[in-house]
Amino acid sequence: MIFKFFAENPTAAYFLVILAVVFSYFIQFRLQSTFKKYSRIGSRNNVPAHVIARRILDSYGLQHIVVRHIDGNLTDHFDPRSNEVALSDSTFFSTSVAAIGVAAHEVGHAIQHNKNYMPLKIRSLFVPVAQIGSKGWVILFLLGMIMGIPIFVDIGIVLFGCVVLFQLLTLPVEFDASRRALNVISGQGLLERDEIGGARKTLNAAAMTYVAGLLVALTQLIRLIAISGRRRN
Repeated sequence: MIFKFFAENPTAAYFLVILAVVFSYFIQFRLQSTFKKYSRIGSRNNVPAHVIARRILDSYGLQHIVVRHIDGNLTDHFDPRSNEVALSDSTFFSTSVAAIGVAAHEVGHAIQHNKNYMPLKIRSLFVPVAQIGSKGWVILFLLGMIMGIPIFVDIGIVLFGCVVLFQLLTLPVEFDASRRALNVISGQGLLERDEIGGARKTLNAAAMTYVAGLLVALTQLIRLIAISGRRRN
């Protein structure tokens, strides 16, 4: 019913996508401003984020995982293939509340990997499918529309649907990593009690970027299905 509505009202489908994109930009702005705010607040322990990351890893017996510095701003990530927690320019040497929260979050992913966290395993299995979908959906969808081959259009939509599903599977992984980060920060006394709120707000703002990304992709999927339905009609 919803797809029929958007097929009959294409302007509404475009408007939905625009709203999602605007929301995504707002969330990105909120992340940048939140990180900037709490990057100016140094932790009273005065320990750099990369040292904090190393301490947490060692406390979980993950001495084999390397903490390394990478270029960029908020490009922090955990790479399970190389067993590396990569911390960006804005995080690695910083002693701020925000940087420690981000570093602990990435270590949270390392802990997930070590504990065979099921949502992470499912997401990892889905990576090749999502990669194929992200590269192939546009070509097939456009070919199908231009050449009038409905099966190509349908396959393109299914492939893009796989991208959307991957983003959906990412949400519990990211939220759980933040939960683990805040628990270990509190449990090991890595931040003072009144400083944990700043780390929490930073991680919540970061998590919302994944929610916004999912909403943009989902509205785009609705638009593609609506376009296909309108073309068939």
